[in-house]
This record gives sequence, C-alpha cells and structure tokens, in this order.
Amino acid sequence: MGNVGDTDMEQLKLGNITVDVVQKNIKNIHLSVYPPKGRVRISAPDRLDLDTIRVFIISKLGWIKKQQTRLKNQEREAQREFINRESHYFNGKRYLLEVIEREAAPKVILKHNAIELYVRPETDAVKKKSILDEWYRRKLKETVPLLIKKWEKKMNIQVNEFGIKKMKTKWGTCNRVAKRIWLNLELAKKPPEYLEYIVVHEMVHLLERKHNNRFTALMTGFIPKWRFYKDELNRLPVSHMDHAR
Repeated sequence: MGNVGDTDMEQLKLGNITVDVVQKNIKNIHLSVYPPKGRVRISAPDRLDLDTIRVFIISKLGWIKKQQTRLKNQEREAQREFINRESHYFNGKRYLLEVIEREAAPKVILKHNAIELYVRPETDAVKKKSILDEWYRRKLKETVPLLIKKWEKKMNIQVNEFGIKKMKTKWGTCNRVAKRIWLNLELAKKPPEYLEYIVVHEMVHLLERKHNNRFTALMTGFIPKWRFYKDELNRLPVSHMDHAR
C-alpha cells in the first residue's frame, strides 16, 4: 500500500546506499526502489540471515543504481497554478480547469471534459487549491460510505468512523482499536477501483493487523487484482496526479 510503515525493520548500508530490510513470513525476496528519491527496500523471508540478504543486495547494486538514476531524471509534475486549461484529475480521468471569476460564493462544477472553478476576482492560487481540495473531499465523503457499507457486509465487520486528510507517504491508515480508517485526499484523483482497493486494504486490517500470509490471502479473496493497484499507486509519489491506467 502507499508505503505503509513496518515495525520489524532493519537497515543495511552498502557504500552510499541505505536499504530498509523487512523480514516477514514470505517465500521470496522482493526488492523495490521507491520514488521520488530512490528509497530502497527489501522484503525477505524470516529464514534468511542478514549476511545472505546483504549478498543478494550486492548482486543487485547495478539495478538499484539504474532505478535511482531513472527516478532522479524522471520529469516531476509541474507545480499547479490553477489557471485556465491546466490539467487536473478526478476519478482517474483528466479534465481541463476552467476558472470563472464572479462576485459570488466559490463553487466547483464537473462537466464532461472540464472542471469549472467559480471564484471571486483576485482569488490567489492557494485559495483556488483550497476550494478544489474541499470539493475533492466532499466527493470522497459521498463515495466512501457506500464502499464501506458494501465491504462491511462482505467481511462481517464494522467501521465506526472514517476520515479524509492529506498524507505525504501513505494512501490510508487504520486504527484497529477505534475501528477508524483514514484515507488520503489524493485518492479522489485516482480511478474508483484504486480507491476501493485502499478502503478494502484498511478494512482488512480490522481482521488482520500484520501484512502476513493471512492478510495476503484475505486481500486476494476480496480483490484479486490488489497487487496491480498497489504497484500502480506506489509507482509515483503520493502527490503526483498522473498515473498509468
């Protein structure tokens, strides 16, 4: 999921490369390099010792450096200015922004290929972003309860509360005691199936706390394509609006 933290983590240093090492109950080694800065992480079976893992990493140093260079050179998303004909995303679809100035309360209207942003004259980019973010928040608050209700029935569990907030490194979090889930505001820009995957991921944590074999089996039973959605969401920084469908 969106770079979920693990408690059982060690670090190995090989020259100027630091590798986060997580050992868990899995069969194979998984090596990943994450944007935007090329953070390296390896998930390895419990049975392997650190020396064996170190040898494996050394054998992959060329690949790691190649991935880090690619990420460093990858063109980053341009800073949004909230001006006419700028690209913005909703539900995984690209829209052109239309800024309409008028002396009235601000609002957002979704058209076939455009997002109309009604603002007062002299409204700056920060305020425009705030207005659009609140619209995204409202849209998620319309959709998420329906998803939670659907999956509560399938999982035979109950979510007491959910919230939407901006998160820099995660797509969602779960408080098992309070039975509360938090979702990243950026999910409003992603395809609906990606949002549903994150909702299900956090709800499954009410059944299983760890990312172990049981968690994996539950996820596969509920959403067979969950690994694809996970990889696509982790492929780009959380703040990046583009994605490959």
